Amino acid sequence: MFLKIKSPNFIDRLSFEINQTHNSLLKAVLKDDHGSICSELSKELGGFGRQLLDWDGLNELPYGVYTLEVSQGDDEMKMRCVKRI
Repeated sequence: MFLKIKSPNFIDRLSFEINQTHNSLLKAVLKDDHGSICSELSKELGGFGRQLLDWDGLNELPYGVYTLEVSQGDDEMKMRCVKRI
């Protein structure tokens, strides 16, 4: 899995670009700076090649720094994101 976040800064949604090599379940968790889970996303991805995914509904999160943890099978990635005004 190759994941690219469109922008590390977000307001109400995160947009991803995923290079899909096999069908599997994508799981994403957004944690605040204390390590608490603030939002979760699970999505069954099918097909191969580049896919775009929008994670909507993040408008109610407080402003601040978050850690995005994305896993697909045995692959896992972590990235820092900032929710801003």
